Amino acid sequence: MFLLEQIRRTPPQSYPLPQRRPRRLAGLLLALSLLASPTAFRAQQPAASPFLLDAMSSELGRAFTALGKTAGGDRQIPPYFISYSVSDASYATIRAQYGALVESSANRLRMADVQLRIGSPELDNTHGNHHASAVNTTPLPLGDDREAIARSLWLATNTGYGSALDNYMRVKTEAQVRAKEEDNSPDFSRETPQTHIGAAAPTVAIDRAAWEQRVRALSRIFREFPEVYQNMVVLTVHNETDYFASSDGSRVVEPHLAARLVVIAVTRANDGMDLFRDQTFEAETLDGLPTQSEIEAAVRSLGQSLEALRKAPVTQPFDGPALLSGRAAAVFFHEVLGHRLEGQRQRGDDEGQTFTKSIGKEILPAFLSVADDPTLTAYGATALSGNYAYDDEGQRAQRVELIQNGVLKNFLMSRLPIANFSASNGHGRAESGHVPTGRQGNLVVTSTHAVPEAALREQLIAEAKKQGKPYGLYFEDISSGFAVTQRRSPQAFQVIPLVVWRVYVDGRPDELVRGVSIVGTPLAAMKRILATSDKSEVFNGICGAESGSVSVSAIAPAMLVSEMETQRQPQGTARPPILPIPGADTGNRKQGNAAAKEAQ
Repeated sequence: MFLLEQIRRTPPQSYPLPQRRPRRLAGLLLALSLLASPTAFRAQQPAASPFLLDAMSSELGRAFTALGKTAGGDRQIPPYFISYSVSDASYATIRAQYGALVESSANRLRMADVQLRIGSPELDNTHGNHHASAVNTTPLPLGDDREAIARSLWLATNTGYGSALDNYMRVKTEAQVRAKEEDNSPDFSRETPQTHIGAAAPTVAIDRAAWEQRVRALSRIFREFPEVYQNMVVLTVHNETDYFASSDGSRVVEPHLAARLVVIAVTRANDGMDLFRDQTFEAETLDGLPTQSEIEAAVRSLGQSLEALRKAPVTQPFDGPALLSGRAAAVFFHEVLGHRLEGQRQRGDDEGQTFTKSIGKEILPAFLSVADDPTLTAYGATALSGNYAYDDEGQRAQRVELIQNGVLKNFLMSRLPIANFSASNGHGRAESGHVPTGRQGNLVVTSTHAVPEAALREQLIAEAKKQGKPYGLYFEDISSGFAVTQRRSPQAFQVIPLVVWRVYVDGRPDELVRGVSIVGTPLAAMKRILATSDKSEVFNGICGAESGSVSVSAIAPAMLVSEMETQRQPQGTARPPILPIPGADTGNRKQGNAAAKEAQ
């Protein structure tokens, strides 16, 4: 099986994937809102309230009032909080491989998450390992059939209530037999209700025939590269309106539009190592994507890079100075630092709590600062995947200054409090079917010790000479990474580069190598940064963790590190294809070139 099949079939893990899915992929949800008691709701409901929000509000108010009343002679335990989150999405997908169309589809989907909390904010059914018990997910009817929508929400609410009640009983029993917890913060924070009624996103409408031709033409370019064994070009246009309603009074309606073109190419070296490259182009709408000629140039560069990688030598384990491009540094900070500053990782017996006791202490060199700002929609001309106006708990997104001049100041907070941080700062995020937790949005790294990139390269060579190394490493492009944050495993990270160069100290030309992965531990890695460039780059991706997969971005300058440890990636044992790919001879390659030009 080639790597492309693995990419298709493997769900996102705890790392950002370059093959991004839509910002709220017809099942991711964004917090949008509603109201609590029926009386309060009717008093505040605006005349212009969307039909779906109105239907959600009415059923939520009815459920919140009815649950807990005497039923069958028994007094039920009432929920103290209920929320309904609905994503209403339309999308179109066009996919081609080997120069031919393999998918052209359009669809629409409504998904609802019902969250119930029983007990009190101090102790409820989500406590400890029961966090996931709060949410029950169901599809909703696509039409504006009020009774059908109400019955769907009713069924999900009843199912969720039973699960929440069962887990609340377990939580109370465990509280009686367990030792006192180190962090006895409440399970839910009290927040100011939010109200924002945005316009609904338009239904996706594209010139399907024109875009089918463009996507086919891009995929056909890989016929010029017979050693690129698999390729995929995918266009996705995704328009979604998110609705959120909660019993504490929040009500939010927010549209999200995304258009992206993903190009993936795969090869296999003669020694069995799978290699792939990818590139993503994205904007809010199709008009914001690059021109066809610009994308074609990028696709050809991708093919050339893969053919060069096949012939590159396999690297050996290395421990020495390294230079990470801005894109590579962005993933590095996302994995090594960003995950460890998410609020829920600061409490619980299983969490490593790397920086929990470090507030007010220097954890980075003094010339570096880090913030997370989901309100940013773009960096220069690059759209940012991690932007949102309201999080998945109906709270307004905020810029959070995490580290200032090297000193840790804050964490990324959902409505799960931790010691000394009792309120959300708008970073409660989740994929549909999960309870929101503190997650990254747009992570932004800035530096006051910045030099031109050429000077940074010279510093790399000087540092390698100082350490007696024949070369330093330059990491040009990154695929993904993952971070381990729990105590039961070593507190380590791994980042998978795609394009790595040896930069020799004796003046020899840089040498492309393959099979490299960056490994290390966060506390050590953070202290080894020597300088940065004066130009930042963007990494957009999907990050998967305990609250599901969410869109993220990271922005960082190129970064010089005094010591970076690498190891070899698994090499694989399967040989390249025995039967040559059709058109692999020179004559057919020229024909492929001519066909590609004709298609333009």
